Amino acid sequence: VQLQASGGGLVQAGGCLRLSCTNSKRTSSNNGVGWFRQAPGKDREFVATIGWNGSGTLYGNSVKGRFTISRDRVRNAVFLEMTDLNPEDTAVYYCAASRSAFGGSSESQYPYWGQGTQVTVSS
Repeated sequence: VQLQASGGGLVQAGGCLRLSCTNSKRTSSNNGVGWFRQAPGKDREFVATIGWNGSGTLYGNSVKGRFTISRDRVRNAVFLEMTDLNPEDTAVYYCAASRSAFGGSSESQYPYWGQGTQVTVSS
């Protein structure tokens, strides 16, 4: 598993962004994939996760109802659609793959991490 996150940028409050996480390895992935974020001076926070076949999802309380995680197994990619963004969403966003089919919300279940992508929301 070799992950790469992209799609971050600067957006105004109330705006939206779509993050992508691709697996550059040419093998199909049976891993769950999650998104985490880390704001300056804060611990890394669970955002969302999706099961290997896209059937199970879980969201952090702070993003529930605003963010949507989805998966395209043909393109070996996972997406995080973020709407109604606010300055508290500013962070570096990381995607990670679990060993199991569904990783859950704990970082300890994700041994494979991509580099982060910066999301900045201005007020």
